[in-house]
Amino acid sequence: MIKGVGPQRAELLSKRGIHTLEDLLTYLPFRYEDRIHFSNVKDIQPNGIYTLRVQVMSGQAVRTMRGRDAIFHLLVRDATGQLPCKFFHGGYLEGRLKPGQTLILHGKAEIDKLRPARIEMVNPQMEMTSDEMDSTEVGRIVPVYEAIGTFGSRAIRRAIYSALDLLDPNMPDVLPAELRARLSYPSRREALIHTHFPPANESLDALNTFRSAAQQRLIFEEFFLYQLSLGLDRKTSRKENAIAFRLREDNIREALKRILPFKPTVAQKRVLAEIAADLEKPAPMNRLLQGDVGSGKTIIALQAAVIAIENGLQAALMAPTEILAVQHYLAAKRILAPAGYRVELLISGLKFRDKTAVLESIRTGEAKLVIGTHALIEDKVEFARLGFVAVDEQHRFGVLQRKRLMDKSLAHGHAPHVLVLTATPIPRTLSLTLYGDLDVSIIDELPPGRTPIETRMTTQPHLRGVWEFVRREVNAGHQAYIVYPVIEESKLELKAAIEEFERLSREVFPKLKLGLLHGRLSSDEKETVMQQFRKNEVQILVATTVVEVGVDVPNATVMVIEHAERFGLSQLHQLRGRIGRGAAKSHCILMAPPYMTEEARARLETMVRTDNGFEIADTALLLRGPGEFCGTRQSGDMGFHIANPLRDRELLELARREAFALADDPERAAELRTVLRSLPEHWQRRYHLARIG
Repeated sequence: MIKGVGPQRAELLSKRGIHTLEDLLTYLPFRYEDRIHFSNVKDIQPNGIYTLRVQVMSGQAVRTMRGRDAIFHLLVRDATGQLPCKFFHGGYLEGRLKPGQTLILHGKAEIDKLRPARIEMVNPQMEMTSDEMDSTEVGRIVPVYEAIGTFGSRAIRRAIYSALDLLDPNMPDVLPAELRARLSYPSRREALIHTHFPPANESLDALNTFRSAAQQRLIFEEFFLYQLSLGLDRKTSRKENAIAFRLREDNIREALKRILPFKPTVAQKRVLAEIAADLEKPAPMNRLLQGDVGSGKTIIALQAAVIAIENGLQAALMAPTEILAVQHYLAAKRILAPAGYRVELLISGLKFRDKTAVLESIRTGEAKLVIGTHALIEDKVEFARLGFVAVDEQHRFGVLQRKRLMDKSLAHGHAPHVLVLTATPIPRTLSLTLYGDLDVSIIDELPPGRTPIETRMTTQPHLRGVWEFVRREVNAGHQAYIVYPVIEESKLELKAAIEEFERLSREVFPKLKLGLLHGRLSSDEKETVMQQFRKNEVQILVATTVVEVGVDVPNATVMVIEHAERFGLSQLHQLRGRIGRGAAKSHCILMAPPYMTEEARARLETMVRTDNGFEIADTALLLRGPGEFCGTRQSGDMGFHIANPLRDRELLELARREAFALADDPERAAELRTVLRSLPEHWQRRYHLARIG
């Protein structure tokens, strides 16, 4: 039992995926503060970054005219002076801060734009504390953690301080001793202790740039384990046999021409040639296909599926959401059914009788192409002879999920050819490093006839004009999306889809037909709404990011995104990709508050400036790091708690060299077994310890 973690907090940790002592100790600080020496208010200068220990003097929330957003004005002091602070979207602070309460503030000092003679802090990091702070709070370099619900940074700090006492002095180390010695890395136990509670003489700059010796060791370890997984995957796949497809016969060439709904672009021809060259080999294809929204990735995947079908095998396409799976199914059926290919849809939302029939058609081989969600990897799904697998939006799946689908083919004595698709452009150097077991193909041009999307950013005071523009577009026969960040009203004071749908239907567009789409609807309800939207029975679709991928309605020409500052660049780019699919000019309108963070403003300005997915990807990397592209936070498979492939590129490349050397050297099999035994159980199962070496 860890001191400070009772049943309620344990439940909060569990929801974040923290179940064990090990999990808790790998929940690392995102920032460090020097609380040996606090700055004085009187010494603050514009553009400097400071940590202050202050007391509350007063606080007041000033609400906007609509009453949804609030700016919280806080006045604090120390023995040397007073400092005003401002918190945008700060209504949640009302009533929580009392005069005399002690706070730790960390942030950038800025000149007050309304009162140039005054210095203020805008949205500083804040921690509520007391005058009787213990040894984890002051007199040391203090770690700052991201709060987990009501489990705040201060309480997490104390819990981890207690947890570190429980560490076994002889705890096993995942890195081989020879490797640690050669790289001069501390033990895992020492690295964990010093990453959470650094010694007083550690450089604060090194800590906050993740360059301390303890952090570097943990960063290397995370990269090493992930790269080891890639190395083992590559080694295993090279040993597997795949069916070498016949491609040059006339019937196959004619089949490919027959299903093409349009003349392919030069880029599409080049990519298909790269895939075809792989499919002719007896080793399994493992290829990553990158292409911007609307570049034609789906038709490439369908052509590869037809090659498999014409060679007497089945094909499968796995998508991360039911909406995307249904969209692929409808497109595939429209293209392939006239050519005589049977296409089936397998999702969790199917009725029992329909699902049973689909499973039987898959088992007998009558289903030539099966499109589905995670339902495809369930044990009861048995293919007659699976030869080709496509995985769309691959970063949303875990490594093990993809592997389970591929195992459906291995059951018949051969590995499938695998094509993974992504509409989230990944800078080539990053993709080659993170997906080093995959070859990479890029569709770098859009089909002709696409009209560029005009994107503009505006603020809430102009909302009435935006609604008038939407009304004109709809009255001209077009359709529109209005996207909100949350489903229902919350403490975040964000507009919510359900409430806004009701208000828009009643007050703004009473003569138009509106539909509502969000993640809590059942599969049947989602599909009903989407069918109505496709048929223009619904003119305006109010939705959450459930429409981010998989929605293709060429008649939709307007995308309004409320609280656009709350979305990442990748999400914004994907959402914008829902329009501009027809010949009519399309418009993306980004609604944002007058005041927002510099990062949020940079994201929106990037969206206005360009629609080039790769340029957007580069900007997103600079602003947010690689999480959006790699799915590290979403899937958890990489287990990156501290590593950042962009920031730590040199360490990643070092870890890659060391990991691939270990994976490829048969004389180091015993060393490899030791490394794998120290991994979580699901990794051990994945690599079948008994078969290594």
